[in-house]
This record gives sequence, structure tokens and C-alpha cells, in this order.
Amino acid sequence: MKFDWHGGMISPTTEIDSDYKNTQNVRRFLSSQCGTDFKFDRELMAYIRNGLPKNMGDVVDEWKRRRGRR
Repeated sequence: MKFDWHGGMISPTTEIDSDYKNTQNVRRFLSSQCGTDFKFDRELMAYIRNGLPKNMGDVVDEWKRRRGRR
């Protein structure tokens, strides 16, 4: 079953699938987890779409790691 990236309830365990979309819903989730200074950048988008299995919690961890946060 495909995940609704526009309106589905995103949690840290939500798996990134081949239909992933960079939506306002995703941005709201990542801002809530990473802080109000969260921004997408090319490197993070490349990480999200690199084809390796990951979930939204992994994306949060990667964003924080790249900024020296935990």
C-alpha cells in the first residue's frame, strides 16, 4: 500500500518508499523533529532518495548529524 505523503500521519517509523514526495506534510514533520531552522538541501534530498532502505527517523538523525546535533 502506498503512503500518502500529502496527508498521511508521518512518524519516525514511516518508511521512505519509491513514491516519496517532498510535501508540506513532510516539511511539518521534519520541522517538528529537527527544529524550526530545518531546511531541505541538495545533500539531504540525495540522502533521502539514494535507494537505501530508511525511515523518517533516519532522515531526522541524518539532518541532525550533519549539523552536529543530537
